[in-house]
Amino acid sequence: MQFQARILVALKASILDPAGQAVEKALHEQAFPEVQDVRIGRTITLKLSASNAAEAQARVEQYCKKLLVNPVIESSQVELEEIG
Repeated sequence: MQFQARILVALKASILDPAGQAVEKALHEQAFPEVQDVRIGRTITLKLSASNAAEAQARVEQYCKKLLVNPVIESSQVELEEIG
């Protein structure tokens, strides 16, 4: 079976986000004062083969732990869908 995983990676709430603060400041300067607490993250999309959804989910979580996410400062959320 083929799966597509979307991994949403963001800094933990306790970690300062200078890029988010810069974007928030720029939006305020552009007359958008309602914007608050901007956080910048990233999205990783990948395809993988697995025998079932549970195996695919477990594999993607391993990818995150070993390479894709720094658990000290980042959190992640995995969205998985079967394709093909």
